[in-house]
Amino acid sequence: MNLMNEDQIIALVRETFDEVSPEYDNKALRFFSETAMHLTAYLDLCGNEQVIDVATGTGNAALTIASALLGGRVTGVDFSTGMLNQARNKASSMHLENVEFIEQDMRTIGFSPNRFDVAVCSFGIFFVNDMDSQLLRIARVVKSGGRVAITSFAETQFHPLRDMMCDRLSTYGISQFPQAWKLVASDMGCRNLFERANLKDIRIESKNVGYYLDAAEDWWDIVWNAGFRRLVNQLSTDNLKRFKQEHLEEVDSLRTEHGIWLNAPVLLTIGTKR
Repeated sequence: MNLMNEDQIIALVRETFDEVSPEYDNKALRFFSETAMHLTAYLDLCGNEQVIDVATGTGNAALTIASALLGGRVTGVDFSTGMLNQARNKASSMHLENVEFIEQDMRTIGFSPNRFDVAVCSFGIFFVNDMDSQLLRIARVVKSGGRVAITSFAETQFHPLRDMMCDRLSTYGISQFPQAWKLVASDMGCRNLFERANLKDIRIESKNVGYYLDAAEDWWDIVWNAGFRRLVNQLSTDNLKRFKQEHLEEVDSLRTEHGIWLNAPVLLTIGTKR
């Protein structure tokens, strides 16, 4: 079996996000927008900052931050054309003129050093193998005294639904991809990453942005319209159909009078550039 190098992995991730972009803002995935609101509040912005949102996706963080800025501006960068199209459409519908979206790989951020007051990367830094170098690249474009912030999934994200999905997939001979996100799934992991980037005044806040899903199909919306698609897409057409039926029956067994709980603990980490 040939192992893919990082460029090949990134190309596959880009293709996946292009595919899922039309449904990425599905109601079932609203933990992204919920986190964006917490991140914006956590930054405690003055209103005139120049902000870069790295791996902006459909612009959840960029648009929420832009809405909070009276005199500042947000630049969102992402390598997925499909995601950026969604972000631009959302900005237009919100009549936001202080935000722009640029197609750019976060591994080669094309801005001069010390340009921005704030840099954020929401649920994106773990898509590269070398997160240390990536955070340094992000911090490079921030002014001295400026702030750098990331959001990441906590260890128990989507438990037990994610574990049930992976256990079921294993019966089909499908294994999880490398779990890079787990390196920043704890306070210690996030703090160590920021310390290695020579950032100071590091603060970490934990938020559970979970909610009840109305039906097991809502969980499938999350599986199919986010990063899990490339995992389940390894199944043949017939096996995918059978897997979906079996897995959603398991998920439905967890239903309570309130619905099916989607556990969504996230970590917000912020540091200051020296």
